[in-house]
Amino acid sequence: MRSAAAVAAAGLLCAAVVTAPAQADTKGPATSDVAAMVDAMTLDEKIGQMTWTHVYGASADDTSMAASNQARYGVNTPAEVVEKYHLGGVLYFAWSGNTNNPQQVNALSNGLQEVALGEDGPGIPLAVTIDQEGGLVARIGPPATQLPGNMALGATFDPKLAYKQGKILGSELDAMGVNVDFAPVVDINTNPANPVIGIRSMGENPYLVSALGAGQIAGIQKHIGATAKHFPGHGDTVTDSHYGLPVVTYDRKTLDKHLLPFRAAIAADVDMIMTAHIIVEAIDPDLPGTLSPAVLTGLLREELGFDGIITTDALDMAAMTDNWSQEEMSVMAIQAGSDILLNSPDVDASIAGVKQAVADGTITEERLDESVTRILEWKAERGVLDDPFADPAAVNDIVGNDEHLEQAAKIADRSITLLRNEQRTLPLEADEDTVLMVGAGSAWPERLGPMLADRGFDVIEEYENGSSPSAAYRARAVAAAASADAIVFASNNASGNAAQQQMVDALAATGKPVIVVAARNPYDVNVFDDADAVLNSYGYNVVNYTAVVRALAGDINLWGKLPVAVPTADGSGTLLPLGYGLRYGGHGRG
Repeated sequence: MRSAAAVAAAGLLCAAVVTAPAQADTKGPATSDVAAMVDAMTLDEKIGQMTWTHVYGASADDTSMAASNQARYGVNTPAEVVEKYHLGGVLYFAWSGNTNNPQQVNALSNGLQEVALGEDGPGIPLAVTIDQEGGLVARIGPPATQLPGNMALGATFDPKLAYKQGKILGSELDAMGVNVDFAPVVDINTNPANPVIGIRSMGENPYLVSALGAGQIAGIQKHIGATAKHFPGHGDTVTDSHYGLPVVTYDRKTLDKHLLPFRAAIAADVDMIMTAHIIVEAIDPDLPGTLSPAVLTGLLREELGFDGIITTDALDMAAMTDNWSQEEMSVMAIQAGSDILLNSPDVDASIAGVKQAVADGTITEERLDESVTRILEWKAERGVLDDPFADPAAVNDIVGNDEHLEQAAKIADRSITLLRNEQRTLPLEADEDTVLMVGAGSAWPERLGPMLADRGFDVIEEYENGSSPSAAYRARAVAAAASADAIVFASNNASGNAAQQQMVDALAATGKPVIVVAARNPYDVNVFDDADAVLNSYGYNVVNYTAVVRALAGDINLWGKLPVAVPTADGSGTLLPLGYGLRYGGHGRG
């Protein structure tokens, strides 16, 4: 018999699916003669249109990162990268100097579009892309709206908030001249040990993720193109594809669960789907999805019926580079069915490999025409061909405006999930309690401490860098606890960190109430038996911790629900079911 919490959770999931916002039709007509454009293109221009990569610099003609551009591309500026390769798209990162502030991003986007349309450019406006998922992966920081992240969104169980999150992402990126967001992540995080997805996922239930994913897609695509990732599902891996090649061995029935959010994304008319660099043995035991015709053509195109753009995940990840040459992976990705070669580590070799494959008949030029046509039709439908520029005057009105900040705070408030509250430890009394603020350095407790002080708590602060608290730090914290009424410990993936567990045990032994704020993956409660209260924030950004402070002080009640089940520490069973959460007053609910 299922628990009452599990039954209630199932009802909430059904409600979520029913109330998911419908996809708005915001695409315009294809106003250009795409077929004539394709016919007029050279082979180099066609391959360039399928090549989307990052550039180093804050403006089109920026030479401050010339050494990096030279090392990767043999030219000095972002403009010269676009011109050299006839690029179809660019990809922004903070580490490549692209995302210093919203006005700068707007100017960079407009500058690169001018280059693309200039005499030496490809003559076709660019896809300007970014991974702006919100939360853990957000390439543009404040004053752009800081969102609490996908698993925080999942804890709200609310597709309407998902739609609003998507609108925030889409409208702010549109104002900065970005026309593709590589979001949302629709992987279902069914493996607590997953090292790369975790809180980037909206949860482990495919119906919940489907509803929230469709909501985000609808919101993003009110303004720009969205991308569902990572097909056919990256949520049950134990290897991070940035560092190795994951293999999943589950059967087709299990795979079908991972496919449900992608089916929902396709039904929501998502513009693009990104591949996963993982081997899914149920479909292709030899090749990762990115390189597998069985996955991209057989499964995604033919079985699921997706007719939009397929893009690889970044080809400079170790899952690719450790196993295939640049020439091999580029040719194989196109053969598999991908339209975009994203962030190749060696663009010169990539282009040379594809040209050689056309020359020897491995790939036909007609196959390239299919992808280029798909890309250009998307650019026409999204209005990129007609007007790729973004109004600089709109940036300050849209990016990080009050409405967006209020919605982000609402998502964060609704996400905080109370998993334990022995003897009604929470809420604390802000004007009476002295709080010792400690935690794993990787959970940013030094961010939370001053926020508690601003709320009116008397705060004693003890911090140390790193994920694993040292014995000396533990001793300092235990000594400081003598002067505190309560202890707040910020944890970060403590289920796999003995030092964090030992520190909480030592703090609990002082007899002072210990409140754990699990700041990243939601499973930490299973190793903190001695903690008096445990709540999950699903992130350690300011927006997450602002909601934590409000929860600790009792300014809000706790409405968040676990978007995943929490296993027992030994993995033998379930400690807390999907949908579990407590409210102040001690009542559980699903």
